[in-house]
Amino acid sequence: MEVLIENEAGFCFGVVSAINTCEQSLEKYGEIYCLGELVHNTIEINRLEKRGLKIVEVKDLEGLKDCRVMIRAHGEPPSTYALAKRNNIEIIDATCPIVLKLQKDVKKAYEQCAMSDGQIVIFGKKGHAEVIGLCGQTDNTAIVISKVEEIERIDFSKAVYLFSQTTKNKEEFENLVSIIGQRMRENNNDNFFPTNSICKRMASRTKTLLDFADSVDAVLFVSGKHSSNGTYLYEFCRQHKEATYFISDKGDIDLEEIKKYNRIGISGATSTPMWLMEEIRDYVLASSETK
Repeated sequence: MEVLIENEAGFCFGVVSAINTCEQSLEKYGEIYCLGELVHNTIEINRLEKRGLKIVEVKDLEGLKDCRVMIRAHGEPPSTYALAKRNNIEIIDATCPIVLKLQKDVKKAYEQCAMSDGQIVIFGKKGHAEVIGLCGQTDNTAIVISKVEEIERIDFSKAVYLFSQTTKNKEEFENLVSIIGQRMRENNNDNFFPTNSICKRMASRTKTLLDFADSVDAVLFVSGKHSSNGTYLYEFCRQHKEATYFISDKGDIDLEEIKKYNRIGISGATSTPMWLMEEIRDYVLASSETK
């Protein structure tokens, strides 16, 4: 049996930076808090918790004072920074640079909307940490839509500034731009300003993943169960290659099932650490040699 790991799999730049910042801070201070899971991968979180990381939610911030709190790659709304300042909390900011730029762009567009009675529309998952941070730039007035059917919430007689959550699908976003653009033209309104804010690495992942899937007999897709990016990429891969299996760790592997394949590929979400995929590779190889 041959087991390969996809070259493009593993942490994205923003997550790598956040993990490095976290490890350096833990080395320096011994203990820090983090607003939400630093990365949507339980095994990686467990590793960091053993080193002193403590996961808290925004609601817990009210009760924290004179401590250090890390903001993960997804970013946070302005209200979080204001609360931290009131409670003398030192912020360790690991917001992804791509997300940070998007936040600034959304805020600038919102200020323009205030003068032109326009609307900020965000293509993303409502309640997702990144989207919450983006909505915060608009005093929580942005219209969040996750699918084309929800565009009826938009007033097509007004200016529309469209942005996307950085991890959304490029093709879905382009389709949304086309449909909204058509509706705007039907209303004789040319005040439509779409911004493709999808991370370029994320946009290219779909093609590299399918190319990799074509090179193997089966794919073990490694991801945390709460990762939006992981769920999307797994479903995308499975539609292309039926022999795609979602796992979070080696305990999820059905060894009897996968031993019928000669060439197995391992891939994962942008929140899946390379060390975990390597551990799974070694486990599968060792299991095949004992049968």
